[in-house]
Amino acid sequence: MSAHDLEPIIRATGLLVIEVINSNPNGDPDRESDPRQRPDGKGEISPVSFKRKVRDLIENQDGDVWKETSKDMNLDPKRFVILESRGRDRKAIDKELKDGGNVFKDKYWDGRVFGNTFLEEGGADTIRTGVVQFGLGLSVAPIDISRHTNTSKSGVQEGKDRGMAPMGYRFVPHGVYCMPFFVNPSAAHKSGCTKQDIELLLKMIPYAYPHTRSHARPMVEVRHAWYIEHKNVLGSCSDFALLAALTPKKQHDAGKPSNSWNEYDVPSGLPEKLKAKVGLVRDLVDLS
Repeated sequence: MSAHDLEPIIRATGLLVIEVINSNPNGDPDRESDPRQRPDGKGEISPVSFKRKVRDLIENQDGDVWKETSKDMNLDPKRFVILESRGRDRKAIDKELKDGGNVFKDKYWDGRVFGNTFLEEGGADTIRTGVVQFGLGLSVAPIDISRHTNTSKSGVQEGKDRGMAPMGYRFVPHGVYCMPFFVNPSAAHKSGCTKQDIELLLKMIPYAYPHTRSHARPMVEVRHAWYIEHKNVLGSCSDFALLAALTPKKQHDAGKPSNSWNEYDVPSGLPEKLKAKVGLVRDLVDLS
């Protein structure tokens, strides 16, 4: 264990401000992959969706993001295996969870940070929750959903000279979403999470969308990633007050979808009264 592993994790509140342009940030499998939308018209991005992108960046240890970050942070790849991956061996993982789960804790980064989901019947019951929890991403204003037909030059059906996928391309013309997240050091002693694990997560956040782009979401980006450290482990300020202060507001026609980023009043930081109650405040996407 390195000296860095012994540094205490500081309680923190975070907020991702995500802009979506002509993209589907999170398809709904129950609605033919339409962008997720609430009955009031506001769009959603699930916590699982965002965490998947972070996991993929770390799991791809041949990729540029992992190579550059691991070199800068001097990371041992054996300690940053991803639990939630395809082809995992359940029996092997169950063995790693035995005897206090020390092997498991020293191996799986997402197990230490997000928790262990191997809690079904018959599974080991070592880690119920992680240090970091992401909340539901919700658009500030209602969203529109556009649906186009996809075509291909060559047909896939017998007797057809071209391919057609009616309404196969579904996207949000424009939206601004806010996703909260929380760092709870009280769970660290159970999961084995270290300050280095948290710092790796924070470094991954700005790259989550630009380095996992796809046909469905070519233009999704974290515009701000606020990270606010509290002054003590119990919390020095209301999480809800911090989130409310940093959430953008649509300047006009709040009940209608937006067309551009310029329609929003976007906070550039905390008000002085709240700022005095917390410690370090960072915008993680400020890479200067």
